[in-house]
Amino acid sequence: MLIPILLSLPSLFAQTSAVENANKEAMNISSMDAIAQASPVVQLTLFILIALSVVCWAITFYKYKSYKLIETSNEPFMDLFWKAKSLDDIFADVSEYPDSTFAKVFKTAYLELRKMADSTLAEKEGSSTSPLLSGIDNLERAIQKETDKQISAMERRLNILATTGSTGPFIGLFGTVWGIMGAFQKIGATGMASLAVVAPGISEALIATAIGLAAAIPATVCYNYFLTKIKSHEVELSNFSVDFLNIAKRNFFKGE
Repeated sequence: MLIPILLSLPSLFAQTSAVENANKEAMNISSMDAIAQASPVVQLTLFILIALSVVCWAITFYKYKSYKLIETSNEPFMDLFWKAKSLDDIFADVSEYPDSTFAKVFKTAYLELRKMADSTLAEKEGSSTSPLLSGIDNLERAIQKETDKQISAMERRLNILATTGSTGPFIGLFGTVWGIMGAFQKIGATGMASLAVVAPGISEALIATAIGLAAAIPATVCYNYFLTKIKSHEVELSNFSVDFLNIAKRNFFKGE
């Protein structure tokens, strides 16, 4: 009875050693190895998340540079606007501020004023060379339309950041579920629940979750940052529009 047990000990030690070695190999799997060994569905999921992350970072850098350019261009234009003696003087130099949203709104408003002055809405009073206008609603609509156009341009492509921020974790979760399903299938096929069997599937599942969060969190933060900037700039544009309309009412419109 003792002899068979002693004879079977080497094979038991060998099996135990093999299991331990397999477990060690499973524990030593790197992230790149897990991605390389992942199923095609998980790899496609990871590719989509990485592509979305790259696109979001490109949009972030582009928008940050664009908004900074708008801010640095608006400042000198506002100095010109308040220091100039007439609207004609401002219009003569407006082309020097191609990135200024204030300059674009001013140009639209000025051209609308000129159009109204040349139309039947203008009336001459005595010998005055300055026409008195009516129909200020036309000017207000033109300013509002250009303001909306500038805000819309600032919001362009931000929907990609919002979409990535809201869907990234769920895309990663899909990869996670798929990876866990693969791990359970391996358990069913081998009949073993050892670390060597489940580790690759669990590893690729967790990587999918991590990359989903890594794509979604910066996208959400950047989207909220840019949205705050846009709302602030929209208020500034609205204030500028009110200032321009007040100047126009005092100098060009009759009884408005």
